[in-house]
Order: sequence, then structure tokens, then C-alpha cells
Amino acid sequence: MEKILYLAHTQAGGTLPKVAFEILNAAVEISRNLAGSNLTVGLLGEQIDAAANSIAGCGALKFFGVTGSEFAVSRYASDAAALEALARKSGATLILAPATSRFSRAMPGVAHRLNGRIDTHVSGLKVTNGSLEIQRWYYRQRMMATLTRATRPWILLIDSGIFQPWSGAPGSAAVESVAVQLSPNYLKTRVLGVEAASGDAETIRPDAKLLFVAGAGWTKKQSDGQTHVKEAEQLILNFLNCTQASLGSSKSLVDQGSEGEAVLSFLSHLNQVGQTGSTPRHPKGLATCCHGEEPHVVGWRFINERRAVNLDPNCGWAQGKADVLYVADAFRVIEKINELLSKN
Repeated sequence: MEKILYLAHTQAGGTLPKVAFEILNAAVEISRNLAGSNLTVGLLGEQIDAAANSIAGCGALKFFGVTGSEFAVSRYASDAAALEALARKSGATLILAPATSRFSRAMPGVAHRLNGRIDTHVSGLKVTNGSLEIQRWYYRQRMMATLTRATRPWILLIDSGIFQPWSGAPGSAAVESVAVQLSPNYLKTRVLGVEAASGDAETIRPDAKLLFVAGAGWTKKQSDGQTHVKEAEQLILNFLNCTQASLGSSKSLVDQGSEGEAVLSFLSHLNQVGQTGSTPRHPKGLATCCHGEEPHVVGWRFINERRAVNLDPNCGWAQGKADVLYVADAFRVIEKINELLSKN
């Protein structure tokens, strides 16, 4: 019989992020499909009452919580101590948690303290013959693996965009407080503040409905024999502002800066999509001025609907890697789209 612990941390305001509801849905489903298992919830944050009440109807046997000002922000030492305490209190054999930056930093250390095992970037869960199996992508080998483990506790950090968010009715949850004693050594790291990009400067939007990917063709010589990098920047930024799309890039484009070539000023390696970049999960994707080579396309495997704009009718996108390929000049296409969007 598996004892399942679902872990989540609150965000500013004491609520749960969207990804937390997604992984809760996974935990509820796994609990139903594993015979004899039960589900327990563990919450971490400065205030957790609102978060606990928002998921009170999930069917969990118990709710445990670690609260206090010491746990308001992400810090490895205090987070690891709190998560270890929650795991030991619940007696969990399976621990499911969202792969947020906060948990990705602390949970590997927790697995070591519990003498357990951890798998990160889990992209799928299923129960087969009474046993839990997970799926992970190995991008360099370009293959998907199905894994199971006998070691317990088994910790799973699950990526976002795989499960629909849990949408049960809120209620009133009885949360049992778990005490965690922190010595001064655990509190050496302090968060003095947060510097966030302005809304206009933000280009990575994980919850956007559309992923817009720019390729190296935007900075190459155009039909007049000249480069038009500044025009490309303005067209792309206008498109992002009008659509609130998330911006991705091919590796060749973000690498150009180190090669002394003209680059789009707002791009960094954080925008990179592909085998050595990110693997976003937006409902739709539009690639422009990139050729659809395999290392780049590998990062698109979770995009539901893929379209591309390229002047080459024989590019990689045309080889079955895009649902629709528009053989056209991306400069003119995006310029026309921006014109139509501005009227609305």
C-alpha cells in the first residue's frame, strides 16, 4: 500500500500557483488508481490557510503544514528542513511535487536525507498492473523512457503542462502544524528583494497560448542584400505585445552574440528552445526564419499545433515537422499581422 504525499508551496498572497493544481490532479488520479493507497497533503509557506482551503475537497486523508515568516521565501536550508519534516510526519512512500525552481533546488537534498530516490522533469505518470510508472525524455538520445522504482520513498518532481489543473470545490481544511526548529545557520541566506522585468521587457510567458520562435534568418541579409536587425526587433516586439505570446529562439540565433554578429537585443539563452534548451508546452507554436532542424524541433514535441514561416519550401518544417508551413517572407508576414492586430 502506497502512502502518497502531495507537496506544494504558496506564492505571494498565500495562494497556490497554477502548476500546484496540475500536480494535485496527478496525485489524486494516482491515488485512485493505486489500490489501497491514500493521499496526504503537505503545504509550505508563510501563510497556508487560504491554500489549504482552496484544495480542501481533493479527498486527502490529512493536511500537514509548515508555516512562519522563515518559510516565506525560497532558501535551501530552511526549505529542505521543512520538506524533510513533512515527509517524515506523513510516512510517505511516494512524494509528488511540482517542478518549481524552489522545489527543484531543495528536493534532491531531501531525497538524500530520507535515503530515498528522486526523479526530476517527469513528463508522464500511469499505473500498470498495480505499479506506478513514470515517463522522462532523454533529449540527447532523443528517446522517451518508462521507469519504475522499488526504493521508497520515491520523490517525483513533475513538469507543468502535463495534467489539467485540479478544479474541485474549496472548503475548510483542518491543517496539522508540523514544527521545524531552525538554528541561525539555517537562516544565513536572506532575500533582500525581487527585481522583476517590466511588462514590456518580459518575453518568457509560460502560460501564454502561443509560442513565437525566432530563427537566425531574422538577422541575415534580406532580398535587398542588407541586414535589418532593428526592423526585426521592432516587428517581433510589436507582435509579442499585441498577442502576449512567449518568445523562443533557435540555438544558432542566441549564439550569434558570441560570434560577433548582430543579434536581437532582447534575446538570451533563456529563450532557447530545443535539444540544449527548453521544452515549452504552449497550445500553439509559430516558428519564423528557422529551418526546423531536428535538434531545434526536439523542444517542440509538447506543442499541440505547430506552424512555421520560411522562404525555403524544402526546409525541415516541410518534412512533417509542422502542421502548416507558410512559404513566405517572415518580415512581410509579421508586418501584416501586426497591422491587423493593431486595428483590433
